[in-house]
Amino acid sequence: MRTQPRVLVIHGPNLNLLGEREPAVYGSTTLAELDASLHILADELGVQLTTQQSNHEGTIVEWIQGSRARGERPQDGLIVNPGGYTHTSVAIADALRAVSIPAIEVHLSNLYARDSLRHTSITGVACAGIIMGLGTASYLLALRFLAGQLGRPRVGPRVGQPLP
Repeated sequence: MRTQPRVLVIHGPNLNLLGEREPAVYGSTTLAELDASLHILADELGVQLTTQQSNHEGTIVEWIQGSRARGERPQDGLIVNPGGYTHTSVAIADALRAVSIPAIEVHLSNLYARDSLRHTSITGVACAGIIMGLGTASYLLALRFLAGQLGRPRVGPRVGQPLP
């Protein structure tokens, strides 16, 4: 019997304020509503999903590192929205590179449609791909993609390598 793929979603700083903080940029959906949507989709796709949020860089690094050894078996995929750490965190990028788990970086807003400070993703370089600018659909698309990738034998690339 094949076990369900396990995916960890990590929401970074200020994402706990979704629905309140700059709704013109981030939308009106709350984090609880987003997580509920992700869990519904995960059930449909046959994926075990865990969602976590932290405003602390070190906690995010520990969750990424722990994803390779969490519980009885490791996570099979990561979805990460590093928030503001996207543009500054070498530590998160290094943690993503250190684990052999495919990761997709997501953003609710289009980073390139915002101020130039946000045009560089230090963390995205360590991910298999980046989905941005589609609101909460960015997360749902990442989950669909990972579920498709994890549902077949793993012969493809790892984090930091191009996808087939």
